[in-house]
Amino acid sequence: MQNELLFDRALVEKYDRPGPRYTSYPTAPQFHAVFAEDDYRAAAARSNSADTPKPLSAYVHIPFCESLCYYCACNKIITHNRERAAEYLAWLKHEIQLQGELFDDTRRMTQLHLGGGTPTYLSNDQLAELMEALDSAFHFAAPHEREFSLEVDPRTVTPEQIHELRAFGFNRLSFGVQDFDPDVQQAVNRVQSEEQVVGLMQAARDAEYDSISVDLIYGLPLQTVASFDATLDKIIALKPDRIATYSYAHLPSLFKSQRLIRDEDMPPPERKLELLELIIQRLMAAGYVYIGMDHFALPDDELALARENGTLQRNFQGYSTHADCDLIGLGITAIGKVGDTYGQNVKETAQYQHRLESGRLPVMRGYRLSDDDRLRRDVISTLMCHGEVDFAVIEAAHGITFSDYFAEALTSMDAMQADGLVKISERRLDVLPAGRLMMRNLAMAFDAYLTPREERYSRTV
Repeated sequence: MQNELLFDRALVEKYDRPGPRYTSYPTAPQFHAVFAEDDYRAAAARSNSADTPKPLSAYVHIPFCESLCYYCACNKIITHNRERAAEYLAWLKHEIQLQGELFDDTRRMTQLHLGGGTPTYLSNDQLAELMEALDSAFHFAAPHEREFSLEVDPRTVTPEQIHELRAFGFNRLSFGVQDFDPDVQQAVNRVQSEEQVVGLMQAARDAEYDSISVDLIYGLPLQTVASFDATLDKIIALKPDRIATYSYAHLPSLFKSQRLIRDEDMPPPERKLELLELIIQRLMAAGYVYIGMDHFALPDDELALARENGTLQRNFQGYSTHADCDLIGLGITAIGKVGDTYGQNVKETAQYQHRLESGRLPVMRGYRLSDDDRLRRDVISTLMCHGEVDFAVIEAAHGITFSDYFAEALTSMDAMQADGLVKISERRLDVLPAGRLMMRNLAMAFDAYLTPREERYSRTV
Protein backbone atom coordinates (compact mmCIF):
# COMPACT_ATOMS: atom_id res chain seq x y z
CA MET A 1 0.00 0.00 0.00
CA GLN A 2 1.43 3.34 -1.03
CA ASN A 3 1.57 6.28 1.37
CA GLU A 4 -0.76 8.36 -0.81
CA LEU A 5 -3.45 10.51 0.75
CA LEU A 6 -5.50 13.12 -1.05
CA PHE A 7 -7.31 15.79 0.97
CA ASP A 8 -10.29 17.05 -1.03
CA ARG A 9 -12.26 19.44 1.14
CA ALA A 10 -15.45 19.16 -0.89
CA LEU A 11 -15.40 15.36 -0.56
CA VAL A 12 -14.56 15.52 3.14
CA GLU A 13 -17.52 17.84 3.75
CA LYS A 14 -19.79 15.58 1.72
CA TYR A 15 -18.93 12.40 3.61
CA ASP A 16 -18.32 13.79 7.11
CA ARG A 17 -21.23 12.29 9.06
CA PRO A 18 -21.64 10.19 12.21
CA GLY A 19 -20.42 6.61 11.99
CA PRO A 20 -18.68 3.83 13.96
CA ARG A 21 -14.92 3.60 14.41
CA TYR A 22 -15.06 -0.18 13.92
CA THR A 23 -12.68 -1.16 16.69
CA SER A 24 -15.11 -4.10 16.78
CA TYR A 25 -17.78 -5.54 14.54
CA PRO A 26 -20.58 -5.72 15.45
CA THR A 27 -20.05 -2.46 17.36
CA ALA A 28 -20.83 -2.00 21.06
CA PRO A 29 -24.47 -0.86 20.60
CA GLN A 30 -25.26 -4.44 19.54
CA PHE A 31 -24.04 -5.90 22.85
CA HIS A 32 -26.88 -7.18 25.06
CA ALA A 33 -27.48 -8.42 28.61
CA VAL A 34 -28.66 -11.84 27.42
CA PHE A 35 -24.96 -12.58 27.01
CA ALA A 36 -23.86 -13.31 30.60
CA GLU A 37 -21.07 -14.79 32.67
CA ASP A 38 -21.76 -18.39 31.61
CA ASP A 39 -21.49 -17.36 27.95
CA TYR A 40 -18.15 -15.74 28.63
CA ARG A 41 -16.85 -18.80 30.47
CA ALA A 42 -17.98 -21.02 27.60
CA ALA A 43 -16.14 -18.77 25.13
CA ALA A 44 -12.94 -19.04 27.17
CA ALA A 45 -13.26 -22.83 27.23
CA ARG A 46 -13.73 -22.93 23.45
CA SER A 47 -10.69 -20.71 22.97
CA ASN A 48 -8.56 -23.14 25.01
CA SER A 49 -9.68 -26.10 22.91
CA ALA A 50 -8.92 -24.50 19.53
CA ASP A 51 -6.40 -26.37 17.37
CA THR A 52 -3.98 -23.50 17.89
CA PRO A 53 -5.05 -21.33 20.85
CA LYS A 54 -4.39 -17.64 20.27
CA PRO A 55 -1.97 -15.60 22.37
CA LEU A 56 -3.56 -13.57 25.15
CA SER A 57 -3.98 -9.82 25.34
CA ALA A 58 -5.42 -7.66 28.12
CA TYR A 59 -6.92 -4.22 28.45
CA VAL A 60 -6.93 -2.93 32.05
CA HIS A 61 -9.14 0.06 32.86
CA ILE A 62 -7.90 2.40 35.60
CA PRO A 63 -10.75 4.93 35.92
CA PHE A 64 -9.25 7.49 38.30
CA CYS A 65 -8.19 11.07 37.50
CA GLU A 66 -7.08 13.89 39.80
CA SER A 67 -8.87 16.57 37.76
CA LEU A 68 -11.52 16.78 35.08
CA CYS A 69 -10.55 17.44 31.47
CA TYR A 70 -13.65 19.11 30.09
CA TYR A 71 -13.45 17.46 26.66
CA CYS A 72 -13.22 13.91 28.04
CA ALA A 73 -15.92 11.36 27.18
CA CYS A 74 -14.15 8.42 28.86
CA ASN A 75 -15.47 6.52 31.86
CA LYS A 76 -13.62 8.12 34.78
CA ILE A 77 -13.78 8.88 38.49
CA ILE A 78 -12.46 12.27 39.63
CA THR A 79 -10.99 11.97 43.13
CA HIS A 80 -8.04 12.93 45.31
CA ASN A 81 -8.81 10.07 47.69
CA ARG A 82 -6.02 7.57 47.01
CA GLU A 83 -7.73 4.99 49.19
CA ARG A 84 -10.29 4.50 46.45
CA ALA A 85 -7.53 3.46 44.06
CA ALA A 86 -6.11 1.04 46.62
CA GLU A 87 -9.55 -0.56 47.10
CA TYR A 88 -10.09 -0.76 43.35
CA LEU A 89 -6.69 -2.39 42.85
CA ALA A 90 -7.58 -5.08 45.40
CA TRP A 91 -10.78 -5.94 43.51
CA LEU A 92 -8.99 -5.74 40.18
CA LYS A 93 -6.46 -8.31 41.38
CA HIS A 94 -9.35 -10.55 42.40
CA GLU A 95 -10.84 -10.31 38.91
CA ILE A 96 -7.43 -11.04 37.39
CA GLN A 97 -7.23 -14.21 39.50
CA LEU A 98 -10.72 -15.35 38.43
CA GLN A 99 -10.01 -14.61 34.77
CA GLY A 100 -6.63 -16.34 34.91
CA GLU A 101 -8.30 -19.56 35.99
CA LEU A 102 -10.24 -19.64 32.70
CA PHE A 103 -7.24 -19.81 30.38
CA ASP A 104 -4.74 -22.65 29.96
CA ASP A 105 -1.35 -22.19 31.61
CA THR A 106 0.35 -22.99 28.30
CA ARG A 107 -0.92 -19.77 26.74
CA ARG A 108 1.14 -16.59 26.91
CA MET A 109 0.21 -12.91 27.13
CA THR A 110 1.83 -10.94 24.30
CA GLN A 111 -0.18 -7.71 24.51
CA LEU A 112 -1.16 -5.48 27.42
CA HIS A 113 -2.63 -2.01 27.48
CA LEU A 114 -3.43 0.13 30.53
CA GLY A 115 -5.97 2.87 29.85
CA GLY A 116 -8.33 5.09 31.73
CA GLY A 117 -8.93 7.44 33.31
CA THR A 118 -5.30 7.90 34.18
CA PRO A 119 -3.32 4.66 34.63
CA THR A 120 -0.49 6.65 36.21
CA TYR A 121 -2.91 7.72 38.94
CA LEU A 122 -1.71 4.48 40.53
CA SER A 123 1.65 4.79 42.27
CA ASN A 124 4.57 2.89 40.80
CA ASP A 125 4.37 0.48 43.73
CA GLN A 126 0.73 -0.20 42.88
CA LEU A 127 1.55 -0.61 39.19
CA ALA A 128 4.29 -3.09 40.11
CA GLU A 129 1.74 -5.00 42.21
CA LEU A 130 -0.68 -5.01 39.27
CA MET A 131 1.96 -6.29 36.84
CA GLU A 132 2.92 -9.08 39.22
CA ALA A 133 -0.72 -10.18 39.46
CA LEU A 134 -1.12 -10.12 35.67
CA ASP A 135 2.05 -12.14 35.10
CA SER A 136 1.01 -14.71 37.70
CA ALA A 137 -2.43 -15.17 36.14
CA PHE A 138 -1.67 -14.94 32.43
CA HIS A 139 2.06 -15.75 32.04
CA PHE A 140 3.82 -12.94 30.21
CA ALA A 141 5.56 -13.88 26.97
CA ALA A 142 9.31 -13.36 26.57
CA PRO A 143 10.24 -9.65 26.52
CA HIS A 144 10.97 -9.57 22.78
CA GLU A 145 7.48 -10.95 22.05
CA ARG A 146 5.57 -8.36 24.11
CA GLU A 147 3.75 -5.17 23.25
CA PHE A 148 2.99 -3.68 26.68
CA SER A 149 1.69 -0.12 26.54
CA LEU A 150 0.57 2.53 28.99
CA GLU A 151 -1.29 5.82 28.64
CA VAL A 152 0.58 8.58 30.48
CA ASP A 153 -0.77 11.92 31.69
CA PRO A 154 2.41 14.08 31.72
CA ARG A 155 1.11 15.91 34.80
CA THR A 156 1.20 12.74 36.92
CA VAL A 157 4.70 11.29 36.48
CA THR A 158 8.36 12.20 36.79
CA PRO A 159 11.27 11.19 34.54
CA GLU A 160 12.39 8.79 37.29
CA GLN A 161 9.00 7.07 37.22
CA ILE A 162 9.28 6.64 33.44
CA HIS A 163 12.44 4.58 34.01
CA GLU A 164 10.70 2.51 36.69
CA LEU A 165 7.77 1.77 34.35
CA ARG A 166 10.23 0.44 31.79
CA ALA A 167 11.68 -1.87 34.43
CA PHE A 168 8.14 -3.19 35.12
CA GLY A 169 7.99 -4.45 31.53
CA PHE A 170 6.24 -1.64 29.65
CA ASN A 171 7.87 -1.03 26.27
CA ARG A 172 5.46 1.49 24.73
CA LEU A 173 4.19 4.80 26.08
CA SER A 174 1.45 7.13 24.88
CA PHE A 175 1.64 10.72 26.15
CA GLY A 176 -1.61 12.70 26.24
CA VAL A 177 -0.51 16.14 25.01
CA GLN A 178 -3.70 17.28 23.18
CA ASP A 179 -2.41 20.84 22.56
CA PHE A 180 0.50 22.97 23.78
CA ASP A 181 -1.35 26.28 23.49
CA PRO A 182 -1.88 27.70 27.03
CA ASP A 183 -5.25 29.29 26.19
CA VAL A 184 -6.60 26.03 24.79
CA GLN A 185 -5.28 24.14 27.80
CA GLN A 186 -7.01 26.57 30.14
CA ALA A 187 -10.28 26.28 28.20
CA VAL A 188 -10.36 22.49 28.66
CA ASN A 189 -8.86 22.45 32.19
CA ARG A 190 -5.75 20.49 31.23
CA VAL A 191 -2.73 22.67 31.87
CA GLN A 192 0.69 21.12 31.34
CA SER A 193 3.94 22.66 30.19
CA GLU A 194 5.96 21.87 27.11
CA GLU A 195 8.94 21.36 29.42
CA GLN A 196 7.14 18.54 31.25
CA VAL A 197 6.49 16.67 28.02
CA VAL A 198 9.99 17.23 26.64
CA GLY A 199 11.57 15.95 29.86
CA LEU A 200 9.38 12.84 29.98
CA MET A 201 9.97 12.01 26.32
CA GLN A 202 13.72 12.30 26.82
CA ALA A 203 13.44 10.00 29.83
CA ALA A 204 11.51 7.49 27.71
CA ARG A 205 14.22 7.55 25.06
CA ASP A 206 16.92 7.14 27.67
CA ALA A 207 14.98 4.17 29.10
CA GLU A 208 14.87 2.64 25.60
CA TYR A 209 11.14 2.24 25.09
CA ASP A 210 10.40 0.54 21.77
CA SER A 211 7.87 3.16 20.75
CA ILE A 212 6.76 6.56 22.02
CA SER A 213 3.40 7.96 20.94
CA VAL A 214 1.78 11.36 21.36
CA ASP A 215 -1.97 12.06 21.33
CA LEU A 216 -3.31 15.33 19.96
CA ILE A 217 -6.90 16.59 19.70
CA TYR A 218 -8.13 19.01 17.06
CA GLY A 219 -11.37 20.96 17.18
CA LEU A 220 -10.92 22.03 20.82
CA PRO A 221 -12.12 25.43 22.07
CA LEU A 222 -9.99 28.45 21.09
CA GLN A 223 -7.90 26.44 18.62
CA THR A 224 -6.86 28.31 15.50
CA VAL A 225 -4.87 27.15 12.50
CA ALA A 226 -1.95 29.29 13.65
CA SER A 227 -2.03 28.06 17.26
CA PHE A 228 -2.23 24.39 16.26
CA ASP A 229 0.50 24.88 13.68
CA ALA A 230 2.73 26.03 16.56
CA THR A 231 1.83 22.87 18.51
CA LEU A 232 2.69 20.74 15.46
CA ASP A 233 6.05 22.53 15.20
CA LYS A 234 6.87 21.41 18.72
CA ILE A 235 5.59 17.85 18.24
CA ILE A 236 7.52 17.35 15.00
CA ALA A 237 10.66 18.61 16.72
CA LEU A 238 10.16 15.98 19.46
CA LYS A 239 9.83 13.30 16.74
CA PRO A 240 7.65 10.73 18.52
CA ASP A 241 7.45 7.35 16.77
CA ARG A 242 3.67 7.59 16.48
CA ILE A 243 1.17 10.45 16.52
CA ALA A 244 -2.57 10.04 17.02
CA THR A 245 -4.66 13.07 16.03
CA TYR A 246 -8.21 12.74 17.34
CA SER A 247 -11.12 14.84 16.16
CA TYR A 248 -12.92 16.30 19.17
CA ALA A 249 -16.58 15.28 19.28
CA HIS A 250 -18.46 18.04 21.14
CA LEU A 251 -21.59 16.33 22.49
CA PRO A 252 -22.55 18.27 25.65
CA SER A 253 -26.02 16.71 25.64
CA LEU A 254 -24.37 13.32 26.25
CA PHE A 255 -21.33 14.27 28.37
CA LYS A 256 -21.78 16.60 31.33
CA SER A 257 -18.14 17.64 31.50
CA GLN A 258 -18.35 19.12 28.00
CA ARG A 259 -21.03 21.54 29.24
CA LEU A 260 -18.22 23.32 31.10
CA ILE A 261 -16.79 24.44 27.75
CA ARG A 262 -18.08 27.85 26.75
CA ASP A 263 -20.10 27.79 23.53
CA GLU A 264 -18.47 31.00 22.36
CA ASP A 265 -15.02 29.35 22.62
CA MET A 266 -15.87 26.53 20.22
CA PRO A 267 -14.34 26.90 16.74
CA PRO A 268 -16.65 27.12 13.71
CA PRO A 269 -17.30 23.80 11.90
CA GLU A 270 -15.04 24.67 8.98
CA ARG A 271 -12.11 25.12 11.40
CA LYS A 272 -11.86 21.37 12.00
CA LEU A 273 -11.40 20.73 8.30
CA GLU A 274 -8.73 23.42 8.14
CA LEU A 275 -6.96 21.79 11.09
CA LEU A 276 -7.24 18.32 9.56
CA GLU A 277 -5.74 19.55 6.30
CA LEU A 278 -2.94 21.23 8.26
CA ILE A 279 -2.21 18.04 10.23
CA ILE A 280 -1.97 15.93 7.07
CA GLN A 281 0.26 18.44 5.29
CA ARG A 282 2.61 18.99 8.21
CA LEU A 283 3.02 15.39 9.37
CA MET A 284 3.45 13.89 5.91
CA ALA A 285 5.92 16.63 4.99
CA ALA A 286 7.82 15.72 8.15
CA GLY A 287 8.12 12.12 6.92
CA TYR A 288 5.29 10.45 8.83
CA VAL A 289 3.32 7.65 7.19
CA TYR A 290 -0.48 7.84 7.34
CA ILE A 291 -1.59 4.54 8.87
CA GLY A 292 -5.31 5.14 8.79
CA MET A 293 -8.07 6.83 10.77
CA ASP A 294 -6.24 9.19 13.16
CA HIS A 295 -2.81 7.54 13.18
CA PHE A 296 0.59 8.48 11.77
CA ALA A 297 3.94 6.74 12.32
CA LEU A 298 7.56 7.15 11.30
CA PRO A 299 8.54 4.91 8.37
CA ASP A 300 10.72 2.63 10.53
CA ASP A 301 8.09 2.18 13.25
CA GLU A 302 6.53 -1.29 13.52
CA LEU A 303 3.10 0.14 12.74
CA ALA A 304 4.27 1.59 9.41
CA LEU A 305 6.15 -1.61 8.56
CA ALA A 306 3.08 -3.74 9.37
CA ARG A 307 0.95 -1.53 7.12
CA GLU A 308 3.50 -1.92 4.34
CA ASN A 309 3.81 -5.70 4.57
CA GLY A 310 0.10 -6.38 5.06
CA THR A 311 0.17 -7.59 8.68
CA LEU A 312 -1.57 -4.60 10.28
CA GLN A 313 -4.33 -5.51 12.77
CA ARG A 314 -7.18 -3.55 14.36
CA ASN A 315 -8.57 -3.96 17.88
CA PHE A 316 -10.21 -1.94 20.66
CA GLN A 317 -7.01 0.10 21.13
CA GLY A 318 -6.89 1.00 17.43
CA TYR A 319 -4.20 -0.32 15.10
CA SER A 320 -1.77 -3.01 16.24
CA THR A 321 1.19 -4.96 14.90
CA HIS A 322 0.42 -8.19 16.72
CA ALA A 323 -1.48 -11.18 15.42
CA ASP A 324 -5.08 -11.60 16.46
CA CYS A 325 -5.25 -12.35 20.20
CA ASP A 326 -7.95 -13.29 22.68
CA LEU A 327 -8.44 -9.99 24.48
CA ILE A 328 -9.36 -10.03 28.18
CA GLY A 329 -11.06 -6.88 29.50
CA LEU A 330 -10.27 -6.11 33.15
CA GLY A 331 -11.79 -3.42 35.37
CA ILE A 332 -15.04 -1.46 35.14
CA THR A 333 -16.44 -0.90 31.60
CA ALA A 334 -13.59 -2.92 30.03
CA ILE A 335 -14.42 -4.78 26.82
CA GLY A 336 -12.87 -8.10 25.85
CA LYS A 337 -12.91 -10.27 22.74
CA VAL A 338 -12.56 -14.01 23.39
CA GLY A 339 -13.06 -16.40 20.50
CA ASP A 340 -16.22 -15.44 18.63
CA THR A 341 -17.60 -13.27 21.45
CA TYR A 342 -17.36 -9.79 22.93
CA GLY A 343 -17.94 -9.17 26.63
CA GLN A 344 -18.15 -5.96 28.63
CA ASN A 345 -17.82 -5.46 32.38
CA VAL A 346 -20.20 -3.52 34.62
CA LYS A 347 -19.86 0.26 34.67
CA GLU A 348 -20.07 1.10 38.39
CA THR A 349 -17.47 0.29 41.04
CA ALA A 350 -20.20 -0.80 43.49
CA GLN A 351 -21.54 -3.36 40.98
CA TYR A 352 -18.00 -4.46 40.21
CA GLN A 353 -17.24 -5.09 43.89
CA HIS A 354 -20.57 -6.85 44.47
CA ARG A 355 -20.02 -9.30 41.61
CA LEU A 356 -16.49 -10.12 42.71
CA GLU A 357 -17.48 -10.47 46.38
CA SER A 358 -19.86 -13.22 45.34
CA GLY A 359 -17.16 -14.97 43.30
CA ARG A 360 -18.67 -13.96 39.97
CA LEU A 361 -17.06 -12.34 36.97
CA PRO A 362 -18.29 -8.75 36.46
CA VAL A 363 -19.49 -9.37 32.88
CA MET A 364 -22.53 -7.15 32.25
CA ARG A 365 -23.30 -7.72 28.58
CA GLY A 366 -21.79 -9.04 25.40
CA TYR A 367 -22.37 -10.64 22.04
CA ARG A 368 -21.67 -13.90 20.20
CA LEU A 369 -20.96 -13.46 16.51
CA SER A 370 -22.98 -15.25 13.82
CA ASP A 371 -21.45 -16.54 10.59
CA ASP A 372 -22.61 -13.33 8.88
CA ASP A 373 -21.01 -11.21 11.62
CA ARG A 374 -17.67 -12.99 11.22
CA LEU A 375 -17.78 -12.52 7.47
CA ARG A 376 -18.57 -8.82 7.68
CA ARG A 377 -15.97 -8.32 10.43
CA ASP A 378 -13.37 -9.89 8.15
CA VAL A 379 -14.30 -7.59 5.26
CA ILE A 380 -14.36 -4.43 7.40
CA SER A 381 -11.08 -5.25 9.14
CA THR A 382 -9.37 -6.06 5.84
CA LEU A 383 -10.64 -2.83 4.33
CA MET A 384 -9.54 -0.64 7.26
CA CYS A 385 -6.13 -2.27 7.76
CA HIS A 386 -5.06 -2.85 4.17
CA GLY A 387 -7.13 -0.49 2.04
CA GLU A 388 -8.17 -3.28 -0.28
CA VAL A 389 -10.33 -6.39 -0.38
CA ASP A 390 -9.45 -9.37 -2.57
CA PHE A 391 -12.80 -11.06 -3.14
CA ALA A 392 -11.17 -14.48 -3.70
CA VAL A 393 -9.56 -14.43 -0.24
CA ILE A 394 -12.89 -13.67 1.47
CA GLU A 395 -14.69 -16.27 -0.66
CA ALA A 396 -12.18 -18.98 0.24
CA ALA A 397 -12.40 -18.18 3.96
CA HIS A 398 -16.19 -17.99 4.17
CA GLY A 399 -17.59 -20.09 1.33
CA ILE A 400 -19.51 -17.32 -0.43
CA THR A 401 -19.57 -15.56 -3.79
CA PHE A 402 -18.59 -12.02 -2.83
CA SER A 403 -20.38 -10.13 -5.60
CA ASP A 404 -23.62 -12.00 -4.86
CA TYR A 405 -23.49 -11.88 -1.07
CA PHE A 406 -22.57 -8.18 -0.98
CA ALA A 407 -24.48 -7.05 -4.06
CA GLU A 408 -26.43 -4.45 -2.09
CA ALA A 409 -23.33 -3.15 -0.32
CA LEU A 410 -21.39 -2.82 -3.58
CA THR A 411 -24.29 -1.02 -5.25
CA SER A 412 -24.49 1.38 -2.28
CA MET A 413 -20.88 2.39 -3.02
CA ASP A 414 -21.65 3.62 -6.56
CA ALA A 415 -21.54 7.27 -5.47
CA MET A 416 -18.26 6.71 -3.61
CA GLN A 417 -16.81 5.09 -6.73
CA ALA A 418 -18.03 7.99 -8.87
CA ASP A 419 -16.40 10.44 -6.44
CA GLY A 420 -13.07 8.63 -6.74
CA LEU A 421 -12.96 7.23 -3.19
CA VAL A 422 -12.84 3.60 -4.21
CA LYS A 423 -12.34 1.42 -7.29
CA ILE A 424 -14.48 -1.72 -7.53
CA SER A 425 -13.59 -4.23 -10.20
CA GLU A 426 -14.92 -7.71 -10.88
CA ARG A 427 -12.70 -9.38 -8.28
CA ARG A 428 -11.48 -6.72 -5.85
CA LEU A 429 -12.07 -3.43 -4.09
CA ASP A 430 -9.30 -0.84 -3.74
CA VAL A 431 -9.40 2.35 -1.67
CA LEU A 432 -8.05 5.30 -3.67
CA PRO A 433 -6.00 8.18 -2.20
CA ALA A 434 -9.10 10.40 -1.94
CA GLY A 435 -10.92 7.67 -0.02
CA ARG A 436 -8.40 6.95 2.72
CA LEU A 437 -9.79 9.67 4.98
CA MET A 438 -13.29 8.26 4.45
CA MET A 439 -12.41 4.69 5.44
CA ARG A 440 -15.19 4.58 8.04
CA ASN A 441 -17.74 5.57 5.39
CA LEU A 442 -16.54 2.77 3.14
CA ALA A 443 -16.75 0.26 5.99
CA MET A 444 -20.29 1.38 6.79
CA ALA A 445 -21.46 -0.07 3.48
CA PHE A 446 -20.79 -3.57 4.87
CA ASP A 447 -22.40 -2.95 8.28
CA ALA A 448 -25.69 -4.85 8.63
CA TYR A 449 -26.74 -3.03 11.81
CA LEU A 450 -26.58 0.69 11.04
CA THR A 451 -29.82 2.57 11.70
CA PRO A 452 -30.83 6.21 11.30
CA ARG A 453 -29.88 6.74 14.99
CA GLU A 454 -26.28 7.49 14.12
CA GLU A 455 -25.99 10.48 16.50
CA ARG A 456 -24.42 8.11 19.04
CA TYR A 457 -21.26 7.98 16.91
CA SER A 458 -18.55 10.55 16.32
CA ARG A 459 -18.24 12.04 12.85
CA THR A 460 -16.34 9.95 10.34
CA VAL A 461 -13.82 12.65 9.42
